[in-house]
Amino acid sequence: MLRQRVITALLMLAVLLPALFYPRVEPFAALSLLMLAAAGWEWARLNGRVGPAALLIGAGLGLALALAWWLGALDRSWRLLWLLTGSAWVVLSVVALARGAAGWSSWPAAVRLPVGLFLLGCAWLAMVQARQIGLSFLLSVFLLVWMADVAAYFGGKRFGRRKLAPTVSPGKSWEGAISGLTGVCLMAAVWVWVDSSGFGDQGSLYSRLWALGPFLAVLSLLFLTAMSVVGDLIESLVKRSAGVKDSSQLLPGHGGVLDRVDALLPVLPLAMMLITL
Repeated sequence: MLRQRVITALLMLAVLLPALFYPRVEPFAALSLLMLAAAGWEWARLNGRVGPAALLIGAGLGLALALAWWLGALDRSWRLLWLLTGSAWVVLSVVALARGAAGWSSWPAAVRLPVGLFLLGCAWLAMVQARQIGLSFLLSVFLLVWMADVAAYFGGKRFGRRKLAPTVSPGKSWEGAISGLTGVCLMAAVWVWVDSSGFGDQGSLYSRLWALGPFLAVLSLLFLTAMSVVGDLIESLVKRSAGVKDSSQLLPGHGGVLDRVDALLPVLPLAMMLITL
């Protein structure tokens, strides 16, 4: 299993890194579009659509994003959309996590399905526009989510006692969540120091937030870290409701695309919201 995970991760990096570091945004936009279309297929399956119907929904999401790209969506300001998407994630987190897996499955699929597809589409748009802002900015958003996850894992393993959401994701603890936040704040502090020392380009999320003042910067990091946990918990809730362990088997050893990007889905549009308010 470990060997399979490593091989899959290396193959993903071999495809992702050239697109990510390419001077123009088009390769990364195209690759991330394919990933989100696959996530749309997984979302359809998790919400009761199977076979050709799920494939059509995933393909439809991909075509809708491609059409938006062709119509110039990447070159427009979406300040109100980020505010709407961020608000939707906050409301969804409160309502869905309070209702649990049983409550989620009681909602009509006609509501669950389009809401999820809308949020996936917004995540793609936010991801590509973040790359347009700059590689440093996009990487700083990615690393916030990755640091929160890694620090939470090790902190939870070492100190975890109190369960964060036992009915949704039994492996998560409050101690792990606090460790994740601590790791993010430490990384942000180092990044801001590097930028202020002239070694960075000051285009990262952390330097932009720091420019708003220390209080707002720390509050924003707390919010984004919490929402990265929420993204993970909501996907776990949906999978538990559907009775599956992984969103799919597209990525051997890792599960599906949603399993890899769940924490990024709320953080990307919220990061865009914070820097455009």
